[in-house]
Amino acid sequence: MTIDGITAEREQSSPPSPWRSSRFRLFFTARSTSLLADGMLMVSLTTAVLGAGYGAAGVGYALAAWMAPIVLLVLFGGVLADRFTPQVMMVGADVVRMVAMLALAVLLIGTEVRLWHIMALLALSGAATAMFQPGLASLVPQVAEDIQRANALLRISEAICTLLGPGVAGLLVAYWDVAGSFVVIAAAYALSALGLAPLRKLGTVRDESDDPIWQRLATGWLEFRSRSWLWGVIAVWAVYGLFVFGPALPLGAALLTEQHGASGYGWIASADGAGTIVGGLLGMRVRPRRPLVAGACAMFCFSLNPLAPALGWSFTVTAATGVVAGCGFAFWGVMWATSVQSHIPLAVLSRVSAYDVAGSIMVIPLGRALAGPAADSFGADRVLLFSSVMGVACILVMLSIPAIRSLGRAPKERAGADGDAGSPAGAG
Repeated sequence: MTIDGITAEREQSSPPSPWRSSRFRLFFTARSTSLLADGMLMVSLTTAVLGAGYGAAGVGYALAAWMAPIVLLVLFGGVLADRFTPQVMMVGADVVRMVAMLALAVLLIGTEVRLWHIMALLALSGAATAMFQPGLASLVPQVAEDIQRANALLRISEAICTLLGPGVAGLLVAYWDVAGSFVVIAAAYALSALGLAPLRKLGTVRDESDDPIWQRLATGWLEFRSRSWLWGVIAVWAVYGLFVFGPALPLGAALLTEQHGASGYGWIASADGAGTIVGGLLGMRVRPRRPLVAGACAMFCFSLNPLAPALGWSFTVTAATGVVAGCGFAFWGVMWATSVQSHIPLAVLSRVSAYDVAGSIMVIPLGRALAGPAADSFGADRVLLFSSVMGVACILVMLSIPAIRSLGRAPKERAGADGDAGSPAGAG
């Protein structure tokens, strides 16, 4: 592997900025509002469940009710997005999520709310999220000519909304009412739907076949497994989710709070978010010849995330490692999304993206569930140290796969469909 293979190259004629496309601006606004709503949900939900007297176990049940439909239905979301266009599915999903949040607000205002009421509405919201998520990958190549910069801007927005969402929800709960926070979440989903609605005229490649849904799923699977770079990354990512992402959050949060206090942990988490913003900015400027190699090398930095609490580093060093880890993770995200959107045909992109999402998240809940028993048996610091080593090992395995190492930039990035940004182009 040469240095030239992973360093940036300045292209002689860069595509127009995504901001020049009015459709990208609409999409960016819609995505940002939905991300803000997602960021608010955890604080609002926790406050509502605890306030209703169902304790920490109730919070866990409610989160499971929201997460389970996403895992179970996301593949069908990809099929339906390719059949009815991503924009239609995403607008419908936002409307359903808005209704679910408004219903939850009404329940919290009215009579005593039951836990099963909360779980049912969150399950409905989770099912809608499963319909929403796969279409994201298909819309980006159609609203922006410069796919990489568009993904970088979206990654920056995600980082900012992740930082702001809990704070906004906390202020609403403290100075207004928990039901009011759900009203604001519903309004954010409504704004997302309004931003996506004008995109109905995109030149989307629809799957017009009469095949049954199982056959459509099989087509997506064939497209997924036919690309060894694609399934190779997801296979490694599943192991990474089990041994790194799974234990890192619950055990890392517990150790960091013990070592630096609750406020210290909050600042360290903010440092991680700041690093994510930096990684997104780098993703806008750096254009490596082999995006997956560059992104995987950046992911070596993420192993610092579980390593810092495992070794009990000082607050300053831990915060600095948070910035570096967040930067590496965000840069990988930009490189990965750009590679998928540039190399997969639009007609099957939503289905392939659904397999990507499913493979990436399915094992993380298992990793988190096993983190507690493992910490009791071996100690939280040793489990996190093992996670750090596994993180490095997984990236080394990823880089050892020839198809991943050799995947270059698409010969021609798809152009956005906006009149002021160019016409659509496929890179299948």
